[in-house]
Amino acid sequence: MAAASVFERVLDYANRADPYPLYRELREKPVWREADGSYVVSRYRDIVALLHDPRLSSRNVGLGGFIHQDPPEHDRIRRILDRHYGPPETPDRIDRMEPDLLEIVTGLIDGFTGRTEIDLVDDFSYPLPVTAICRLLGVPLEDEPRFHAWADAVIDGLGPPAHTPEQARRKATDALAEMGEYFAILIDAHRAVVGEDLLSAIVADASTREGMSRAELTANAALLLIAGHETTVNLITNGMLTLLRHPDMLDRVRREPEFVIRTVEELLRYEPPVHFLLRVALDDVDIAGTTIPADATIHLAVASGSRDPHHVPDPDRFDPDRHDLERIDVDARESQHLGFGGGVHHCFGAPLARLETQLALTELALRLENPRLLADPPPYRPNPVLRGPRHLRIGFDRVRPAEEIGIPRSREAADEAARQLG
Repeated sequence: MAAASVFERVLDYANRADPYPLYRELREKPVWREADGSYVVSRYRDIVALLHDPRLSSRNVGLGGFIHQDPPEHDRIRRILDRHYGPPETPDRIDRMEPDLLEIVTGLIDGFTGRTEIDLVDDFSYPLPVTAICRLLGVPLEDEPRFHAWADAVIDGLGPPAHTPEQARRKATDALAEMGEYFAILIDAHRAVVGEDLLSAIVADASTREGMSRAELTANAALLLIAGHETTVNLITNGMLTLLRHPDMLDRVRREPEFVIRTVEELLRYEPPVHFLLRVALDDVDIAGTTIPADATIHLAVASGSRDPHHVPDPDRFDPDRHDLERIDVDARESQHLGFGGGVHHCFGAPLARLETQLALTELALRLENPRLLADPPPYRPNPVLRGPRHLRIGFDRVRPAEEIGIPRSREAADEAARQLG
């Protein structure tokens, strides 16, 4: 029996807690050909080139919706969704959510009062982005048990094709179909009673009726719900795990308000929520001296690329100060991490994920007194693509009341509270 390849060892759950030494091995060669005929690319420069190469396709390799479509179909749908989500036509939608997000964060941490131990995932990192995406989209939060099961099935089916059981892929397909039926009913309800949420804005727009079929609309609504919370769960959990392993950095988040912005960018580089992106070659593609043939599957190891020493100095050191605040929103062709992908598929939800994580880590740092890990490493989720702890047990002495440190309902006031505490 042939020895397992480096990539197969990365996929092995036994290495989920720390795959980074294996990524160093991957980067020893720019391109690896796997036994199943797929290819693995792990260096930053090569990954960025491929993310911007129109000869690579995302069709049928994602969560459904525009994320698995190529231009021009991808661009048509994304333009319609963007009209009501971000600049230039709706530049303030995420900013307007900030008071609500801070209220959710504060309420969840208030719920820790009287306790000295929590599971960060179950008690905080999951309920925060789920509540946020439900409010954004206009999805009833009481339906969470239904779409939680669907999301789990979809995520379980996301692994590399050769390493994902057929049963898991079938369950993912069935879950997406059920979510489509769910959103078809919900979209009709939003058409009948238009609210302030994103789904209402999309379905009420004439450009949606003209530019998207009903099937496209339901598929993309399901995509926004799943992608809008699953990766953020990992980002928040990976973030708190990393800060507890680096208490000097946790202290800086507590004392220096703007430091959390750099911290989240470094987390996206150092402990990203997504480790691989899947593409298919539409034509022969030459990269780093290797010709990848048409129709081949390509695994872009973005978590490896973000730790490429030819791109970032001392890449295995957690150093938020390496990030320039003025360059945080640049395209991945120039950025210091691939945490939000790049090219036409650069993460649609990046602004919301950033804001949620910044608020979450700031208030956790401010309000948990003497926080500490109770298990390290924690147990991880089985999926190698969306990598994060399944549970993260944290102990602390007490929860500081929000009133004690003046937790407010705006970011500016939160910054002032942090300055006073420092």
